[in-house]
Amino acid sequence: MTGPEKGPGAAGTTYLFVINSFLAGGAERSLLEFLPKLAASGVRPVVVCLRRSGVGFEGELFAQGWDVRMLAGRGRLGAILALRRLIREIRPSLVYTALFDADLAGRVASIGLDVPVVTNLVNTAYDPVRGADPNVDARKLALVRMIDGFTARNLTDHFHAISEAVKQSTAESMRVPPDRITVVGRGRDPDRLGTPSPGRTAAARIALGLSAAHQVVVAVGRQEYQKGHRHLVDAFGLMAGSHPDAVLVIAGRQGKATADLEAQIERLGLGGRVRLLGHRGDVAEVLAAADVFAFPSLYEGLGGALIEAMALGVPIVASDLAALREVVRSGENADLVPPADPAALAQALSALLDDEPRRQAYGARSRQLFEQSFDGAAASEALLALLAKIAR
Repeated sequence: MTGPEKGPGAAGTTYLFVINSFLAGGAERSLLEFLPKLAASGVRPVVVCLRRSGVGFEGELFAQGWDVRMLAGRGRLGAILALRRLIREIRPSLVYTALFDADLAGRVASIGLDVPVVTNLVNTAYDPVRGADPNVDARKLALVRMIDGFTARNLTDHFHAISEAVKQSTAESMRVPPDRITVVGRGRDPDRLGTPSPGRTAAARIALGLSAAHQVVVAVGRQEYQKGHRHLVDAFGLMAGSHPDAVLVIAGRQGKATADLEAQIERLGLGGRVRLLGHRGDVAEVLAAADVFAFPSLYEGLGGALIEAMALGVPIVASDLAALREVVRSGENADLVPPADPAALAQALSALLDDEPRRQAYGARSRQLFEQSFDGAAASEALLALLAKIAR
């Protein structure tokens, strides 16, 4: 299905990237950090966004001067037709898509145009736990899964999965042959994140209105069912009495769970002790303030926020999910608990907050694991090599 191998930097090589938008998320951050590596290799990247976000990473995308095409306001069919015209115009060596709407548009727009299509698999999208999401219509999800699976099997040349867990989930739920899926993990730019230090922690706390006396638990993720924040808030309610100086800070854009979270915080009497910061452009500084990082997701593809917490040398309490076990090391830099279990989450958080030597050991191991396995340069090189094999 793919043509002969072509190395990065070949004359006239253009890769076209299609993504829903540049709202703050792992797929968006990873693409934003990959673009400079791609350009340095001699490949011209063109980015297509189906929607304007106005927030998130869109400002960074434009500020860096990339060739960005916005298809906002055209509707699904209009976006597909506009994308097809663009593919014919620029004749890319490869079309790379990320997230469902962009996957569907890129696959359909490329029909018959002799350009390989690569889909980025970033989540265990059809995990059974999604059926418990009050915002998910089971019939619509089944239809989406059918469309996604059909177009994936028939209109996609290859798949880039960000973890073995995502590869296995896709192979099972969408009946994609495993030999068409290559796993290349994610990393993060260490220069952007910086290094941990006591001075940085003190400054970060002052910026958040916190002091050295506070026990600070930080979570990062959009306010959606998937991220499990309601279980974290329940856990915090269970431990609030025994930890009067503990504060929970949640950074991440508002979503469908926001109203319920706000009501839950008020109902439990945690106002002032649980803070919903919304979207932050300085997530690294929020992480720098943490004693412990909490990641209570119900399902995940990899967990980019975990990687960033590790870069800042923060000990972790996270859900025991297959994808997350590929990132953290249980008993070395993280304690893993069953998802959707506030009592277990409260116990693990309390134990770490009460054990400073273990927190320090976990934090040092977090930074070490980041440097060993999640430096963005290595991930970018591996992805460059994969795309070069597929591009025409």
